[in-house]
Amino acid sequence: MTSNFQRLPRPLKKAQQLASCRTVRIAVLGQGAVGKTETIYRHVFSVDGECVQFEVLDTAGQEEDTILIEEKIKWAEGFIIAYSVTDRCSFDEILRLRFLISHIHSGLKRHGDALPPVVIVANKKDLQYDRMVTTEEGSSIAQALKCPFFEISARDSYEETVAVFSLLYREVASSGALSAFRRKVSSKLMDKIPRIHSTATASLSMRSFSLSSVKDFLTD
Repeated sequence: MTSNFQRLPRPLKKAQQLASCRTVRIAVLGQGAVGKTETIYRHVFSVDGECVQFEVLDTAGQEEDTILIEEKIKWAEGFIIAYSVTDRCSFDEILRLRFLISHIHSGLKRHGDALPPVVIVANKKDLQYDRMVTTEEGSSIAQALKCPFFEISARDSYEETVAVFSLLYREVASSGALSAFRRKVSSKLMDKIPRIHSTATASLSMRSFSLSSVKDFLTD
């Protein structure tokens, strides 16, 4: 299922950050640029008129052991599985990552709680001459896994990236994944990861999928 990008969040004035916002934890999983310093980026904007603070943990491309990835999956309330249309190996990771999310959160699940939502995102659609995975292949695997699907260019269109996070928030809010039980899930490992608020100097030329790599939505 592909999505259009007509419903974008309204920018928030900086003073509005002081108001009470709903926080949602998002983990971006998948292969990507290796060697990054791991950070949780905080971004505040409005989704459907509601103030939302996204805490985005971009783990894509990091080599880590089973305990580390389990802690990060337990921490998150919603997931983006990202792959590059120019990298067949990153596409082949989708099924493994989807299984890990379901398996780990099934162990946390209480009666009546839904498993956290997952959105599948194909990045780098602007690199058509280097494409190795078709749009149809991405859409088909997303349909088989019953996940929303986007094909975007994080470098060229921040609107597309914001649309992904906005839809995922709606999925998280409607699924019950923001329960008190899930929100309390944490660990010493996750507490040590630095939290950084987005800045207006973020570069559009970066290939990271997290909102830190696109235009800032906070205005003076």
